[in-house]
Amino acid sequence: MVPQTRLGDILRRLDDHFLKASQSAHEVSKLLEAARMHYHSNFAETRGFVDHSARVMQVITWNRSFKGIPQPENVKNELDDDEWETHATVLDKLLAWEKKLCHEVKEFEIIKVTYQRKLAVLNKKKQRGVSSSSIEKTKSIVSHLHTKYIVDLQTMESTVAEIDRLRDQQLYPKLLELVKGLSHMWDVMYTQHKAQLRIITELKASDISVSTRETSEQHNERTVQLWNIVQEWHVQFDRFMAYQKEYVGSLYSWIKLNVIPIDTNLKPNSSQPHETTPPIKRLLHAWHDILEKLPVDATKRAIHTFAEVVHTILVHQDEELKLRMKIEETRRDFEKKRRQFDDWAQKNWDRGASIPDGDNPAPRADPAAERKAVVDKLENALKDLEDSYKTQCKVVRDKSLNLLRSNLPELFRVVSEFSLQSAGYFKGLWSIAQTNDQLDD
Repeated sequence: MVPQTRLGDILRRLDDHFLKASQSAHEVSKLLEAARMHYHSNFAETRGFVDHSARVMQVITWNRSFKGIPQPENVKNELDDDEWETHATVLDKLLAWEKKLCHEVKEFEIIKVTYQRKLAVLNKKKQRGVSSSSIEKTKSIVSHLHTKYIVDLQTMESTVAEIDRLRDQQLYPKLLELVKGLSHMWDVMYTQHKAQLRIITELKASDISVSTRETSEQHNERTVQLWNIVQEWHVQFDRFMAYQKEYVGSLYSWIKLNVIPIDTNLKPNSSQPHETTPPIKRLLHAWHDILEKLPVDATKRAIHTFAEVVHTILVHQDEELKLRMKIEETRRDFEKKRRQFDDWAQKNWDRGASIPDGDNPAPRADPAAERKAVVDKLENALKDLEDSYKTQCKVVRDKSLNLLRSNLPELFRVVSEFSLQSAGYFKGLWSIAQTNDQLDD
């Protein structure tokens, strides 16, 4: 015997798996502090942010060599505590140090050019044999510029070292943590979407019990809500993948510039130090490749197609609701005409329906029959509409069920395959990163 299943029970089971799938993203949201507003020095005028500035912007003038200076009692410098750092605060600190480095490089280039120009002037004076006092004065200026050059160079190298430390010891672990979180998230989503696919696939061998009752306002509102949620799912999935790709691409572009050594040599033809390849660069390169391989467009199409299916169901429901409104209008009109006829008949019951005219022997039309015909016509129209409405209710239920049975399997097949590929890619990315770290050690 074919098992019978209620559609409402099936939808509730699917909804439970959606909730479990969404819960798997909570850890990633927590890592990214997605629910918080963040301070960003480029948007300092924005109101309503969580103010990291008092701590983060200290790094512009904070020097790590000061860490040995005793702190006042009961005062903890949270900048020294890496456990306090979040993904967002690490990026804030890197931005602050990069701005500091940008300013220092500009100042350094000015000193470098000035020093080279003054040194050329000194050499020319020596060649022309000018007075010793003039040479000594120029030597003093050159010596002062050289000292400032060395000091600025050391300051800049210290800033570069701090940026490298933040990059390798804080940002890189945060990215690895995010990779691990994404791996777990997609793994859980695959489990839940696979369960949904199994539920829908089993329906093909089940006799689904669908109530033939009319579409209620609440039912229609929930269908509208489902349509809005599926559309939002499509939008948010598109944004999630686009923003992730943009973020990883931006970081990778920054890393490629970050590992290029700054020219600090005074000799124009001197050889440059070789570019290094930190682990974070390999990680971001592999991450970017993963995002290129994932079937994002196919998944977006599947979600969009299901949104169109829900919209089609809404159209059928709207047709049913419009027909019901027409029935109610016709019923009100029928009841009004029937009351009018009953009142008229009560008042004119004892009068003749048709009175012969002496000049015109043909009887006049029966007023009662005419009024009764109008009422009967409305009653027949109401019955026809009610019969059509019952048929429409069944048609809406059958079409809705067929649309869900034919489209839900494809939706869950696509999203489960996407989740499986994503989980596999991120697990592989985590394993490769761990292996490379061991080799580097």
